[in-house]
Amino acid sequence: MKTIILCGGMGTRLREETEYKPKPMVEIGGKPILWHIMKHYSFYGYNEFVLALGYKGNVIRDYFLNYFNYNSDFTVDLSAGGKVSIHNHSESENWKITLVETGADSMTGYRVKLCAPYLTDERFMLTYGDAVSNVDIASLVKFHKEMDTIGTVTGVFPPSRFGDLILEGKMVKKFKQQLKDVEHQSPINGGYFVFKREFLDAIPNDPTVDLEKLPIDTIVEKHQLSVYRHSDFWQCMDTFRDNQLLNKMWVENPIWKLWQ
Repeated sequence: MKTIILCGGMGTRLREETEYKPKPMVEIGGKPILWHIMKHYSFYGYNEFVLALGYKGNVIRDYFLNYFNYNSDFTVDLSAGGKVSIHNHSESENWKITLVETGADSMTGYRVKLCAPYLTDERFMLTYGDAVSNVDIASLVKFHKEMDTIGTVTGVFPPSRFGDLILEGKMVKKFKQQLKDVEHQSPINGGYFVFKREFLDAIPNDPTVDLEKLPIDTIVEKHQLSVYRHSDFWQCMDTFRDNQLLNKMWVENPIWKLWQ
């Protein structure tokens, strides 16, 4: 099963990093967040990726075309016409990556539509290129197959950024910083989708189509979107503050790092 990763957004709330690179190439611990996402899927044995490129997509193309050069020691022999010898393959991955140009201004639904020719299985996975998690991909896929719905979305429960006030009348009964109430809180869309291939039929061939609107609404109306509840770690990287947090976590306790 292949995994589409949406890599075309500009990341306007992360301008400190995205002026010269696309959001999925913003680094955590010296590696693009895109790399972290791919390592996560690869840990569960899913090594085929379709990257939907857009804003500054050439940065992503360059990274993978020169992957060994960026992640290895090497020698350039100019006397032999610039022959390159790679010395250590410390970052050798069992990945097969298809890079698809989907337009700088396209919406997410259209980006997925343009990836359709490269999807060869009856199901595919899809996620955003700006969030990391320790979601159990094997359990997610198993759940999707058991539910037998057209689509499954992973519902996550991020803690409140500003804290929560527990009230008793007009008085504060308790103040909880970064409360996560899985029992009563509604989950939010955390990405990590699994779809049957027929979902692609619900996406019009229109650059203005947003994945989360018409296509998703279509299968919701048919009662064909199930939710896989993930109450453990999930963190998006929308802002510079998020990026700083993830870099701090990478040093102290990278919960999403399941691989060795």
